[in-house]
Order: sequence, then C-alpha cells, then structure tokens
Amino acid sequence: MNLENLHQLFLKYKSVTTDTRKIEKNSIFFALKGANFDANTFASQALEKGASYVVIDNKEFFINEKTILVDDVLTTLQELAKFHRIYLKITIIALTGSNGKTTTKELINVVLSKKYNVKATLGNLNNHIGVPLTLLSFNSQTEIGIVEMGANHQKEIEFLCQIAQPDFGYITNFGKAHLEGFGGVEGVVKGKSEMYDYLIKTNKVAFINLDDKLQEEKTRSIKRISFSSENKNSDLFINEINANPFVEIKYDDIVIKSNLIGLYNANNIIVSILIGNHFKVSDEDIKDGLSCYFPTNNRSQLVQKNNFEIILDAYNANPSSMKVALENFIQLENKNKIIILGDMFELGDESGKEHQEIINYLGDFPLIKCYFVGINFYKAKKMQLNFEFYTSFEEFKTEFKIENKKTIILIKGSRGMALERILDLL
Repeated sequence: MNLENLHQLFLKYKSVTTDTRKIEKNSIFFALKGANFDANTFASQALEKGASYVVIDNKEFFINEKTILVDDVLTTLQELAKFHRIYLKITIIALTGSNGKTTTKELINVVLSKKYNVKATLGNLNNHIGVPLTLLSFNSQTEIGIVEMGANHQKEIEFLCQIAQPDFGYITNFGKAHLEGFGGVEGVVKGKSEMYDYLIKTNKVAFINLDDKLQEEKTRSIKRISFSSENKNSDLFINEINANPFVEIKYDDIVIKSNLIGLYNANNIIVSILIGNHFKVSDEDIKDGLSCYFPTNNRSQLVQKNNFEIILDAYNANPSSMKVALENFIQLENKNKIIILGDMFELGDESGKEHQEIINYLGDFPLIKCYFVGINFYKAKKMQLNFEFYTSFEEFKTEFKIENKKTIILIKGSRGMALERILDLL
C-alpha cells in the first residue's frame, strides 16, 4: 500500500494508536518496536480490541486483509504524519529549548484558543514518535497546530522540523540539559539551533527574546517577531515583571496576573502574549486566557498542605532550571524555608561538577534547611549544618521529619526521582 492510499485510510478512520492498552474502535494500530518489545506480536490483539487495520513490518505476524505490511513501521508513521501535515496546509508553530517547553506550549494554546481552533502536543509527546502522533491528531477543523519538540542528540530537531514543517518557531532557551547526549553546552546550542537553520532555509519566522544575546545573534538573518524588556524597538516591549510568588507582567497599559510561580516563567508568559498579538487575539482575551491558566503535572505548582506552602517543581530538572528555581525561591520574602532537591540526570561527565555547583551555591544561605536526595548529590556532599544528604528516596523517607509549622518548601528534581512522593510525607 502506498502512502497516499494509507492516508486515505487514515482520513476514513481518523485515529492512530501505538499502544494496545489504548485501542480506539476504528483506529489504525502501528506496531512499533523498542529495545525491549516488538508490537508486531500484538497485531492480532489490536484487531480483536477494535482496530480497523494494523501496520506491521514483520511478515510472520500477517493476519488478513486488515494487515498492512511495510518495510519499517516507525518510518511509515513519520512519513504519514508529514504527508498529513502537507495535506492540511494549516499554520504550525513549533517550539523547543532546554527548559519551559511544555509550560510555554500550554500558555500559547490557552491564548490562541480564545480565537482559533487549536490543537497542541499532548503532555510531552515531543520526540520522533510523539511529534508524528501530534501531527496526526490535527484535522480539517484545526486552524493552528502547536508542536513541542524535544531532543537529546544532534540532528533530532532538524529531523522533527522536516516532518512538521513549521511556519513559526520558538526556542525557549539554551541551557544545561541532556549534556551527555549533546556533548556539552555548545552541543545543546548547536542542536537546538537546528530549528533556526530550518527557518532560515525555508524563509519562515522565529519568535525571539531580544534580551537573550545569543539568540538575538543567531536570528539576525531570520524573519523574526520579538519581545524585550530592554529594547523598546521590539514588537512587544515589557514595562515591568514581578514575581512574589506569582508572575505579573505589565505592558502598555495592561497588567496580566498569572498563576505561575517564579521569574523563570516570565518569558514563557511573555512569548504567549507576543504570539497572541501576532495572531490578532484581543488584549482582553489574552489576559483572560493567561489569568485562568493553572499549572499541572508537578510543574511549578503551588500546593497547600497543613501549614506547608509547597512549590512542587518535580517534573524535571537540569542545572539551568535548578539554578533559576533556587534563585527565585531564595528571594521570596517568607522567613521559614526548606529546599528538597533530587538528582539531575543525563549530565554525563559533567554530573559531578554540576551537582557540586548547586551544593556550593546553597552554601551561601545557611539559614535555609536543605535536603539532597540521590546518589549524585550524595557523592558531591559538603558538610554543613543546614545540609542533609540521602543516597535514595527510600533512605530520605525513613529519616525525614519536619515540624508542622508555617513553612514554604521547594521540591525539585529529575523525573526519575519522582519527588512528588514527598507530599505524602508532609
């Protein structure tokens, strides 16, 4: 079956799935392979559960006329997504960056949804499988698509741009994330900038933060729409940014009060305003959309429990996001503060150095009680009265005790640490 015929089938049945646990009736099941599984073996089960067709790449599992045999299922899924994107001819905004991608995507979504039929990446389905699935979730009613792109190696963003073919792109920042895969900070900049390379090559448009000098330099040859709190010649000039603890943005005569904590979220909010302005969403609708947005999924959530006010930022962590979260937390006016940090992953040879730098930074704040959880922090430990180190969450759980008095607590660590479990201990 050629790609055009497969696309016609897709238009008829309207949904695809890669997980037999989530089979929808009249969907097309793509039997992907991974390091520890081969979904070809589930093809029969997918049909039994209601899938109309199964796409496989192992002829041993061919069943009947409802089986589509291809050379490679993943490649077919990606090519189908690209074909569908070209078929729809809709406006697509793509974003990547080291920190803040998912929050930024959600904010852009709530703003643009005030005026348009918008579909965006669900959760963080932002890789070589997630981006195709996102594109295939768009339909003829979709007016704007928002595609989040994640990467931990060179050439991944380039590949995802070739599939999604964005009309607009935005890079949140260049930070110390996935250093192991990218080969250091310079590798991060090079890898994420593949989005800019695509926009230059295709004569498309970048949304950029003019105050980020590196990004300003890298986008001088691109059509760009900009924001700044320093340069009044930008397309959106920000008069004032406050965060104590919630971020408040002032521009022109407009004040937007958000439910997001931390100055590190300011640019995420501002770019959503910029994009809303570009797509002619009214100031009133932008303000309404942003003021009604509440973070979820352990991302900068403010949680109240007993006498504890908890900033739960446990979805992920890298040295850049850890540093800005700490800087923001330390400047809060509350007197009684506790910091609980979990290991940062995927740092490769830089891991020891980066964990040590976080510990050294907090050494300058002896009035704040700090708990460090995980083997990487434990290896870099520094003896100080306000520091406690634990090799694992299990060890921390056994030892941790806290007085039930008015306290503000920051909880942050990589996803694998699952530090949201601390809420059950409070």
